[in-house]
Amino acid sequence: MMRHNPSLTIGATLVGALVLLAIVGPLALRIDPLAIDLSRALASPSRSHWFGCDSLGRDLLARVIWGARLSLGISTTVVALSLAAGSVIGGAAALAGGRVDALVMRGVDIAMGFPGFLLALALAAILGPGLFDLVIALTAMGWTGYARLVRGEVLSLRERVYVEGARALGARPSRLLFRHLMPALAGPLAVQATFGVGGIIIAEAALSFLGLGARPPTPSWGNMLDAGRAFILVAPHLTTAPGVAIGLSVLGFNLLGDGLAQLTNRRR
Repeated sequence: MMRHNPSLTIGATLVGALVLLAIVGPLALRIDPLAIDLSRALASPSRSHWFGCDSLGRDLLARVIWGARLSLGISTTVVALSLAAGSVIGGAAALAGGRVDALVMRGVDIAMGFPGFLLALALAAILGPGLFDLVIALTAMGWTGYARLVRGEVLSLRERVYVEGARALGARPSRLLFRHLMPALAGPLAVQATFGVGGIIIAEAALSFLGLGARPPTPSWGNMLDAGRAFILVAPHLTTAPGVAIGLSVLGFNLLGDGLAQLTNRRR
């Protein structure tokens, strides 16, 4: 299967490596990412510090690893919340039909009319920096796509014989949605969620870069880029390490999503 789907193979390898790094990395490295040693400030990569050190002498590899843990944690949390909210709203609207469906989808259209990142930026600015507020802002950006996807799929599935049979037996709308319809949407939702994780990684890094995400000294790829740009000429490794981490992570999830999309389309 993977031999004929290189996107799935490469994407799964990159994502698997990222997850393994986030889980096992802190246990294997055992270096405090917050430990300051000014004698090592801006130290270049070496055997003792593979990625070098930042302006406060903190080990950059340790901070990149902990940044991976934070980035994955936030992105998966946001995608899970967005998927749950969007699935309930879109599925309920499709099953209700009529004016309820029209009203709900007009609200979704209005929400989608705002550029997603600008909406998240505005909410993050209002709520202030912090991980909890960051999750809220990013979830407000992401749920609409899932709502539209689920609504469209449910509209095409609700007339199937097995759904009509469940309805005739008295199944409530909630049971129809979660027991009979949502399992059939596992493939499309997995594809959408995989692409969504990559998008949230970029958005989280961008908001942290702007000072609206993780608060220093918490290691985040975004605030590491922000801290390193002042030294980009004398210590380019400060921005190279988190920049490459972001690029490889997003590439991995995008390739994985593309591979899953190919796999899902072949099975339909």
